[in-house]
Amino acid sequence: MAEAVWHRAVLAMQLLAIDPALGGVSVRARSGPVRDRLVSLLTWLPEPHHRIHPAISDEALFGGLDLSATLATGHFVQEQGLLSRSGTVILTMAERAATQLAARLAVVLDAGATHRLIALDEGAEPDEALNPKLAERLAFAVDLSGVSVTEAALPDSVDLAAAITHLRQVAVPDDICEQLTRIAAQFGIDSLRAPLFALRAAKAHAALCGKMTVDADDVEIACVLTLAHRATQMPSSDEEEQDAPEPDQTDSDDQDQTDTLDLPDELLLEAIKALLPDNLLDRIAAQKARQGKGSGSGAARKGNRRGRPMPPRPGRLGDGARLDIVATLRAAAPWQTIRKQATGRDGLQVRSDDIRVKRFEEKSDRLLVFTVDASGSSALSRLAEAKGAIELLLAQAYARRDHVALVSFRGTEAEVLLPPTRSLVQTKRRLAALPGGGGTPLAAGIVAALEQAVTATRKGLTPTIVILTDGRANVALDGAGNRVQAAADAQRMAQVVRAQRIDALVIDTGNRPEPALSALAQTLGAIYLPLPRADAARLSASVATALGD
Repeated sequence: MAEAVWHRAVLAMQLLAIDPALGGVSVRARSGPVRDRLVSLLTWLPEPHHRIHPAISDEALFGGLDLSATLATGHFVQEQGLLSRSGTVILTMAERAATQLAARLAVVLDAGATHRLIALDEGAEPDEALNPKLAERLAFAVDLSGVSVTEAALPDSVDLAAAITHLRQVAVPDDICEQLTRIAAQFGIDSLRAPLFALRAAKAHAALCGKMTVDADDVEIACVLTLAHRATQMPSSDEEEQDAPEPDQTDSDDQDQTDTLDLPDELLLEAIKALLPDNLLDRIAAQKARQGKGSGSGAARKGNRRGRPMPPRPGRLGDGARLDIVATLRAAAPWQTIRKQATGRDGLQVRSDDIRVKRFEEKSDRLLVFTVDASGSSALSRLAEAKGAIELLLAQAYARRDHVALVSFRGTEAEVLLPPTRSLVQTKRRLAALPGGGGTPLAAGIVAALEQAVTATRKGLTPTIVILTDGRANVALDGAGNRVQAAADAQRMAQVVRAQRIDALVIDTGNRPEPALSALAQTLGAIYLPLPRADAARLSASVATALGD
């Protein structure tokens, strides 16, 4: 399997060398000999090779004011940027690229087939990944995390120059575009760039093999390379196609056999399915839930003292703002000649409009509020598995230095067993002593978790509420045993949680998925994980994936 991954990575580099319109390759791998061996294949790509980092400035990329030369000569002097000439751009630590840099690189890739981008993603966590808008513009994505040095064999030499020349002569059957678009739609890929990339990759592969026409093998390989990592859903079986009438064959003899390609959709679907991870749906759900909320390891907050540097902005000194001297001089330099003529004074003249202040971005600590159903129905089914899963998650949270709070609900009320803490021993002790039995006051549990989350937010933490229940709410907020009122109260409190923009995760611990819990998750805007017949290890793994760990 690892050898196949390496072969696809090498093939992606070859196809990118043949057709620059494929954009580039996203390579997920830590720094090491395997990644270095793949980077050595960049000799196939045109020079110059520019290696950039996430904190690179716009002036370095596109060119800008040459400050020293401008101040020395007294007139505007332009310097050349790294992207002023076509070539290959190597983005290191691509997972740390801010939205601003991703947008600028995307503009360059959209401008035409003049640059190729190799994004080296060194992220260790699932939520550390290349910006999706930039990843969309790269045809290929490979993950070399599981490839060893012995499996990363250097490829045989190929005549890429001949393939580039031959690319213009490769013919494409008429029905390929429609089929690729249909396949992409079945995997939930809503961008038209994906089928276009697949079409170009198939044509480049045909040129690499010296073919005159794209055939079934080219299309299958192109779909595997360009569509598998973009899938957002598993394709549903379409039984209607089996009953569809066969196309009329009366005019088929009059057409050239190379105008169409008789390739069943099922073959392409199975080829792509073989590469999809088992927890694809959990990953996609987690990404959608985290989008724009800043969950994961903590929400991003802007400040002016510490954290990751951000581009400076115009501002005023005061209120703790820190002056960015270099940026301020860059803003003032182009106006020096005009200001000297207007004022008749020599020397550097800086005005309030030139002031640039520093900005930083830091991430807050995360709080996991485990809200556990300890009612009688849950105790009879999955309480033991839920306790085991929480203990596994607690060990992971301790390693990340996350804060943990524990809330249980049973009988007629909810109880905060443990306020936010980092003590693993104390949390395990409280969890082990958690009794089971009584009614299911789900709404009261949500209220108690919400109070902990709101308090944590005021202290600068990023809370995530994790609800583990079988969904059989039967106790209302006033303590009355009324199933209808209990469900209504739970929905109402879920709306309050969502209004507070607090992330949540609903774990259905029942033996069968509960529709009421799915509806509750929708109201919360949360991830819903039905886990029937799952042991503690699988439950913990699914929750960790959903939380982005």
